[in-house]
Amino acid sequence: MIPRHRIAALLAGWVLALAAQAQTQSRPAAGTAAGPAPADSALESAIRQRFARSKSAAEKFTVRVQGGVATIEGKTDVVQRKSAATRMAKAAGAKKVVNNVEVRAAARDKASANLATGRRRVQVKRSEVPR
Repeated sequence: MIPRHRIAALLAGWVLALAAQAQTQSRPAAGTAAGPAPADSALESAIRQRFARSKSAAEKFTVRVQGGVATIEGKTDVVQRKSAATRMAKAAGAKKVVNNVEVRAAARDKASANLATGRRRVQVKRSEVPR
Protein backbone atom coordinates (compact mmCIF):
# COMPACT_ATOMS: atom_id res chain seq x y z
CA MET A 1 0.00 0.00 0.00
CA ILE A 2 1.27 3.53 -0.89
CA PRO A 3 1.43 6.01 2.01
CA ARG A 4 -0.93 8.99 1.84
CA HIS A 5 1.87 11.59 1.87
CA ARG A 6 3.37 10.03 -1.29
CA ILE A 7 0.02 10.11 -3.06
CA ALA A 8 -0.43 13.77 -2.03
CA ALA A 9 3.06 14.62 -3.30
CA LEU A 10 2.42 12.89 -6.65
CA LEU A 11 -0.94 14.61 -6.99
CA ALA A 12 0.59 18.05 -6.20
CA GLY A 13 3.39 17.46 -8.73
CA TRP A 14 0.85 16.48 -11.38
CA VAL A 15 -1.25 19.61 -10.74
CA LEU A 16 1.85 21.85 -10.93
CA ALA A 17 2.91 20.22 -14.20
CA LEU A 18 -0.54 20.81 -15.72
CA ALA A 19 -0.51 24.43 -14.57
CA ALA A 20 2.94 25.01 -16.08
CA GLN A 21 1.84 23.44 -19.36
CA ALA A 22 -1.26 25.62 -19.53
CA GLN A 23 0.81 28.72 -18.81
CA THR A 24 3.29 28.03 -21.64
CA GLN A 25 0.44 27.45 -24.11
CA SER A 26 -1.21 30.79 -23.26
CA ARG A 27 1.96 32.86 -23.80
CA PRO A 28 2.17 34.87 -27.04
CA ALA A 29 4.51 33.57 -29.71
CA ALA A 30 7.98 35.06 -29.98
CA GLY A 31 8.03 38.31 -31.96
CA THR A 32 4.39 39.20 -31.28
CA ALA A 33 3.24 42.07 -29.14
CA ALA A 34 2.95 41.22 -25.46
CA GLY A 35 0.03 43.53 -24.83
CA PRO A 36 -2.79 45.23 -26.65
CA ALA A 37 -2.05 48.10 -28.99
CA PRO A 38 -2.45 51.57 -27.47
CA ALA A 39 -5.73 53.38 -28.04
CA ASP A 40 -5.82 55.79 -30.95
CA SER A 41 -6.19 58.84 -28.69
CA ALA A 42 -3.23 57.77 -26.54
CA LEU A 43 -1.11 57.12 -29.63
CA GLU A 44 -2.04 60.49 -31.12
CA SER A 45 -1.09 62.19 -27.86
CA ALA A 46 2.25 60.35 -27.75
CA ILE A 47 3.09 61.40 -31.30
CA ARG A 48 2.20 65.04 -30.58
CA GLN A 49 4.42 64.99 -27.48
CA ARG A 50 7.32 63.67 -29.54
CA PHE A 51 6.79 66.44 -32.10
CA ALA A 52 6.66 69.07 -29.33
CA ARG A 53 10.02 67.92 -27.91
CA SER A 54 11.73 67.93 -31.31
CA LYS A 55 12.85 70.57 -33.76
CA SER A 56 9.73 69.72 -35.78
CA ALA A 57 7.61 71.60 -33.23
CA ALA A 58 8.04 74.80 -35.25
CA GLU A 59 6.37 73.12 -38.25
CA LYS A 60 3.01 72.58 -36.47
CA PHE A 61 2.24 69.25 -38.14
CA THR A 62 -1.26 67.88 -37.66
CA VAL A 63 -1.66 64.27 -36.60
CA ARG A 64 -4.68 61.97 -36.82
CA VAL A 65 -4.71 58.33 -35.76
CA GLN A 66 -7.33 55.81 -36.77
CA GLY A 67 -6.95 52.09 -36.19
CA GLY A 68 -3.28 52.50 -35.28
CA VAL A 69 -2.50 54.25 -38.59
CA ALA A 70 -1.10 57.76 -38.14
CA THR A 71 -1.71 60.42 -40.79
CA ILE A 72 0.64 63.42 -40.66
CA GLU A 73 -0.05 66.60 -42.61
CA GLY A 74 1.60 69.98 -42.86
CA LYS A 75 4.32 71.94 -44.62
CA THR A 76 8.02 72.21 -43.90
CA ASP A 77 11.04 74.21 -45.01
CA VAL A 78 13.47 71.41 -44.07
CA VAL A 79 13.54 68.24 -46.18
CA GLN A 80 14.72 66.00 -43.33
CA ARG A 81 11.77 66.86 -41.09
CA LYS A 82 9.38 64.92 -43.32
CA SER A 83 11.21 61.64 -42.72
CA ALA A 84 11.82 62.54 -39.06
CA ALA A 85 8.05 62.89 -38.59
CA THR A 86 7.55 59.35 -39.89
CA ARG A 87 10.25 57.96 -37.60
CA MET A 88 8.80 59.69 -34.54
CA ALA A 89 5.30 58.37 -35.26
CA LYS A 90 6.60 54.82 -35.68
CA ALA A 91 8.66 55.12 -32.50
CA ALA A 92 5.54 56.23 -30.62
CA GLY A 93 3.82 52.99 -31.65
CA ALA A 94 1.99 53.62 -34.92
CA LYS A 95 1.41 50.48 -37.01
CA LYS A 96 1.64 52.46 -40.24
CA VAL A 97 2.29 56.10 -41.10
CA VAL A 98 0.75 58.05 -43.97
CA ASN A 99 3.04 61.04 -44.39
CA ASN A 100 1.34 63.86 -46.31
CA VAL A 101 3.88 66.49 -45.25
CA GLU A 102 4.64 68.83 -48.14
CA VAL A 103 8.22 70.04 -48.56
CA ARG A 104 8.21 73.61 -49.86
CA ALA A 105 9.78 74.27 -53.25
CA ALA A 106 12.56 76.46 -51.81
CA ALA A 107 13.70 73.62 -49.54
CA ARG A 108 13.65 71.11 -52.40
CA ASP A 109 15.66 73.46 -54.60
CA LYS A 110 18.21 74.05 -51.86
CA ALA A 111 18.63 70.29 -51.29
CA SER A 112 19.02 69.71 -55.03
CA ALA A 113 21.66 72.42 -55.27
CA ASN A 114 23.56 70.92 -52.34
CA LEU A 115 23.57 67.50 -54.01
CA ALA A 116 24.62 68.96 -57.35
CA THR A 117 27.66 70.72 -55.86
CA GLY A 118 28.64 67.66 -53.85
CA ARG A 119 28.33 69.49 -50.54
CA ARG A 120 28.15 67.09 -47.64
CA ARG A 121 27.64 67.48 -43.93
CA VAL A 122 30.80 67.40 -41.81
CA GLN A 123 31.44 64.08 -40.07
CA VAL A 124 32.25 64.55 -36.39
CA LYS A 125 33.56 61.72 -34.25
CA ARG A 126 31.81 61.21 -30.95
CA SER A 127 35.13 61.44 -29.14
CA GLU A 128 35.55 65.00 -30.45
CA VAL A 129 32.20 66.25 -29.16
CA PRO A 130 32.50 68.01 -25.76
CA ARG A 131 30.18 66.64 -23.11
